[in-house]
Amino acid sequence: MDKDRASGKVKDIKGRIKRQAGEWTGDEKLQGEGRKDQAEGKVQNIAGRAQDAGRHAMQDVRRKADEQVERARQRHERRHMKGRKAA
Repeated sequence: MDKDRASGKVKDIKGRIKRQAGEWTGDEKLQGEGRKDQAEGKVQNIAGRAQDAGRHAMQDVRRKADEQVERARQRHERRHMKGRKAA
């Protein structure tokens, strides 16, 4: 999990607590701060998800490239071995 996702989730929860406390006490300023923190947390969480998705996509690309290189190496070895057997 990306650190932005974790930080975003913490900020979102903190905002929910502030907003709820503001609702219970009638403190509109605290409610507003809570909504702001929640929104920032959600945006940060989304950014972290995007980073995770990009990282996973790169890992998939690397894995597939490694597989292609290994197949090419195996084909090359098979061809090379056929040439030695014929000689």
